[in-house]
Amino acid sequence: MQDALNAAGIPELPVTLRFWDGSVLDGGAPVIEVRDPAAFAHILHAPGQLGLARAWVSGALDVEDVGDLEAILRLRSFKVELTPRHVARLFAAALEIAGPAILKRPPVPEIEAPRRRRGLHSLARDKAAIRHHYDVSNAFYALILGPSMVYSCAYFAEPGDSLQDAQTRKLDLICRKLRLTPGERLLDIGCGWGSLLIHAAQRYGVGGVGVTLSAEQAAYARQRIARLGLADRIEIRVQDYRELTDGPFEKIASVGMYEHVGRGELDHYAGQVHRLLAPGGLFLNHGIARLHSEVPSKNTFIYRYVFPDGELSPVTDVMSSLQKAGLEVRDVESLREHYPLTLRAWVANLAAHSEQAVAEVGAERERVWRMYMLGSALGFEDGDVTVYQVLTTRPDAPHGLPLTRTQLLSDAGCEGGRVRRRLGGLPYGALTG
Repeated sequence: MQDALNAAGIPELPVTLRFWDGSVLDGGAPVIEVRDPAAFAHILHAPGQLGLARAWVSGALDVEDVGDLEAILRLRSFKVELTPRHVARLFAAALEIAGPAILKRPPVPEIEAPRRRRGLHSLARDKAAIRHHYDVSNAFYALILGPSMVYSCAYFAEPGDSLQDAQTRKLDLICRKLRLTPGERLLDIGCGWGSLLIHAAQRYGVGGVGVTLSAEQAAYARQRIARLGLADRIEIRVQDYRELTDGPFEKIASVGMYEHVGRGELDHYAGQVHRLLAPGGLFLNHGIARLHSEVPSKNTFIYRYVFPDGELSPVTDVMSSLQKAGLEVRDVESLREHYPLTLRAWVANLAAHSEQAVAEVGAERERVWRMYMLGSALGFEDGDVTVYQVLTTRPDAPHGLPLTRTQLLSDAGCEGGRVRRRLGGLPYGALTG
């Protein structure tokens, strides 16, 4: 194989390839294990990222440890310019080492989302996309997320904060920005496992509604809410946000959900929020945003294995849609440095419980989550993507926001904060169980 690469005039690869028969193509650290000839077949039949993704998910490509995986992912900008002559020589070398098996199309991993050509962001297709990612296993998510069961960027005061403390701080940050007041009605669009609504009800005295398209999330959230005696104050629905008709809500939050809405649906999303929000009400949108204008291909690892139909937009597009809908942007905060800390905590949780994770959801899905979370951490660290909280108001009535941002982020003038202090400042776990 090394002779073939040299003859083709291809620069030395920045990795070592170790093949199933013990042969090695030495390019220095890190090391990629080519454990099965099917790796060549995957790449031949789906050139580019999709073929590599299939080889990784199936286990035909592997690494020795998580350090190798991170080092390999850091090489994502490395490019080798291949001419047709290069490709022909490489194909001949692959045929020589792997045999005619590479000519046969290998089976696609079962957990790959099918490529659909019609109905983008229809109610039915969005429900299928959400269930692909979230109706995996609540137990699996608990291994990764920990007791908070919060699947969005945490908020760290220090890098060494525990994930639990950072997630509690994030939930409280949202509640303070929304200026929650006892007795208000809060809508959580994309409520996940119910953590924000539980926190808001226990610490700020509100009631509310949470909607999700994941049946498993809803079942888990309802069980938590019933166990905590909050069923008379919090309702969880399996419902699309576009189907909601029972506004108004004094406050609305959408945390890690808009990414599923779609670029072409942003105006409709913002319009629906405006319709559901009471005059003078506050809406907080917490979501990941692109920092570059290039729209990624649909044949990517993330699109086919992690978030089918997921689409990121620049925060300016989100803000523009909110303003067109009649909402006034009042505050914008970037949390980019907080997301790598969150993701690396999730990666560590998965590594610590890898055997349980595989037993719960299978080796292929564990490999998907390991790759996606680590790769995402690097993306945030490198500034490929970021995450913003955008606070808006419906300016038909007084909004009650303070004069300064310092006051906004403090609970000193927030009635909900006084409720929280009357509860004694108990740790989040003591309240939620």
